[in-house]
Amino acid sequence: MEEQPSDASAARSGVPANAAAPPAGAAPTNSAVLRDSAPRRTYLAAERTYLAWLRTGLGAIGVALAVGRLLPALIGGSHAAYALLGVGYGVLGVFLISYALVRSRRVRVALSSNLPLPLDSWALTLTTALGLALAIATIVMVLAEA
Repeated sequence: MEEQPSDASAARSGVPANAAAPPAGAAPTNSAVLRDSAPRRTYLAAERTYLAWLRTGLGAIGVALAVGRLLPALIGGSHAAYALLGVGYGVLGVFLISYALVRSRRVRVALSSNLPLPLDSWALTLTTALGLALAIATIVMVLAEA
């Protein structure tokens, strides 16, 4: 006989405590599907994280275009300085989009193998350093034009 989940574990999984397990060979009921949905939710969360990295990369590329091309045309500033700043945002965007794919694949492999996934501190350090450098450069450019 299968052991019923405790009230606490049932509350966490969204399965009522009095839900009976389906008989062997029976079609899964809603409660059985809910019990098996944790891996599915984990994969969907990983997919949302990938999409967030992708959106951030596309946003950085949009900022690259705005800073590198549109801003100099609007304010008549130094085209070379804004172009260099725009290239920096473009590099950040390309890195984020590329790393999103690498990270997504590593997460899927780790999830399917039930292995821990180490944090890529080099990627976080690189992204943070590049983001901070670009933010400081942008602030300097804004102050220089004021």
